[in-house]
Amino acid sequence: MNGARLAVSWLTVLPVRGPDEVDRAVAGRAIAWAPVVGVLLGGGAAGLMWGLGELGASALLAGFVAVAGLALITRGMHIDGLADTMDGLGSYGPPERAREIMKSGGAGPFGVAALVFAIAVQAVSFAALAGAGRWAAVVLAVAVGRVAVVAACRRGIEAAPGAGFGALVAGTQGSAGVLVWAAIAAAASVFVTGNLWQGPVGVVLALAASLLVVRHCVRRFGGLNGDVLGAALELSVTIAAVVLSLAR
Repeated sequence: MNGARLAVSWLTVLPVRGPDEVDRAVAGRAIAWAPVVGVLLGGGAAGLMWGLGELGASALLAGFVAVAGLALITRGMHIDGLADTMDGLGSYGPPERAREIMKSGGAGPFGVAALVFAIAVQAVSFAALAGAGRWAAVVLAVAVGRVAVVAACRRGIEAAPGAGFGALVAGTQGSAGVLVWAAIAAAASVFVTGNLWQGPVGVVLALAASLLVVRHCVRRFGGLNGDVLGAALELSVTIAAVVLSLAR
């Protein structure tokens, strides 16, 4: 269970201690568990929104609080990765310059704009799902973001120079594992939406968009790093939440 413990330790602030020794094999198993962690986080977000609704909070307020709660329990890593990735993509110069900008610690205009857009869209989409009582869709949207992380770490993807986390996880996931998680998410979406096409379309669009972004970032930055994983996660959560919220 080293991989499962490490996944919770890496992806949340929950007091779960990972193994003392972490190599690429253990790191790969941890990434493979990421969607399960996503289900746990999504369940917590849905429960938080339900509780706020019972206290009289509006669905929109509950949506924003849920997004903030997800950022808090994940140490803000993913939204920080989104901001850094957008700043890196918006920069000029060679990959070395883009990586320097991403490591600078500040948020530029591209990063700020991406954060505002992603947070607002996720909150509004979660609010729509909460208003319809579709709590399972919130859980699924959050989990799809973690499926995108598994897909981003598939074999053939190299780590960017100087990427500590990226060097541990890049290229650790087989195609079979990626397809299994994607199929589980697509199948679950049928039950969540109650129809045979809208949910799977949302899952496919979310994962396809994240794969395209990862592919472009790998070319632009010279490989995969943790910031790109955060960007892929937030992008896929956003798209999945939007499409799932459109279902009647």
